[in-house]
Amino acid sequence: MVERPLRILQILRAPVGGLFRHVGDLTQGLAARGHEVGIVIDSLSADALTAARLETLKAAAKLGIHSLPMPRVIGFGDLTTPPRLRRLAKELEIDVLHGHGAKGGLNARLAAAGVKGRIALYTPHGGVLHFGPSSPSGLLFQNFERLLLPLTDAVIFESAFARRRFHQLIGAPRCPDPIIHNGLKPEEFEPVTPAPEAADFVFIGEFRALKGIAVLLEALVGVRAPDGRLANLVMAGGGPDFEGFKGEVAALGLSERVTLLGVQPARPTLARGRCAVVPSLKESLPYVVLEAAAAARPVIATDVGGVAEIFGPTAGSLLPAGDVMALRGAMQAFMDDPARADGDMRARLEHVREHFSVERMVTEIEGLYRQVLVRR
Repeated sequence: MVERPLRILQILRAPVGGLFRHVGDLTQGLAARGHEVGIVIDSLSADALTAARLETLKAAAKLGIHSLPMPRVIGFGDLTTPPRLRRLAKELEIDVLHGHGAKGGLNARLAAAGVKGRIALYTPHGGVLHFGPSSPSGLLFQNFERLLLPLTDAVIFESAFARRRFHQLIGAPRCPDPIIHNGLKPEEFEPVTPAPEAADFVFIGEFRALKGIAVLLEALVGVRAPDGRLANLVMAGGGPDFEGFKGEVAALGLSERVTLLGVQPARPTLARGRCAVVPSLKESLPYVVLEAAAAARPVIATDVGGVAEIFGPTAGSLLPAGDVMALRGAMQAFMDDPARADGDMRARLEHVREHFSVERMVTEIEGLYRQVLVRR
């Protein structure tokens, strides 16, 4: 018996970063299998590459790319968007609403509530899991999550860490809640060779405090090559704290050693540095670590979120988050003997190749959609 194609809406707030990368890969993978997919994004958020990213998804998103207001914290759009999304889902005869991140999950579940034959799935992607249980914001958002759980047909976690954290902070869902790791395409396992003029280190990510940028800049101050040359760093990304960190670069006397590229695609930017550094204070399952590992690049990273799941047999090399001296030591060790990182790099590459494919990711999510629809 041939199963009919599904009609699916992928819903997220900001079309930036790893979350949007995941939605894009999932949309293209589902479309390639004959499903009809649409995307709903926030009408208020974008970065320098948003338009280009959306353009690449138009062919796969046959049900359209729709913009609705989804305020980052709490705003009027939280009242107006769920009913508008509910009407859109009815017009498009949607089977599956898949919400990504806290606001995507909120809108997906409210839009599907009480509609027979329509299911709502939720992937947190960090978000609410980054807040402590005693902080005012954490209490507010985590209580919202508890209220929404009865409206949730399945929760997908991209890492075992995220699943454990959700259970601790919010509780164990009564619906299916599998771990389905993010995946990479076959071409992303082609090695990236550093350019002749590559910097010693490269950082790729959003300019926000939780990415550990302040720790990275402070650590860089004392790092040197064996010949005494001061180490340099290329940084790609944008975000709410970009100007603040630009000022920090100057304040630390690093203006000649740090190059700020702005928002850039990750894979070609990996060629701009000999070693990738991911000094995050909090994460879920960062794509930049996956991409760097798959591209056969050395990676220095902190032991946060699901990074250990990506590092696999090399997880013992991960650093404590927020530790300037530990990060400086790891960066100095790379400068002193870059060849020592090759063994870890090769072991990590094989682990990622085996466990983090986009084909497996799409297969498991598609299967979950079908499983939940039958139950509903």
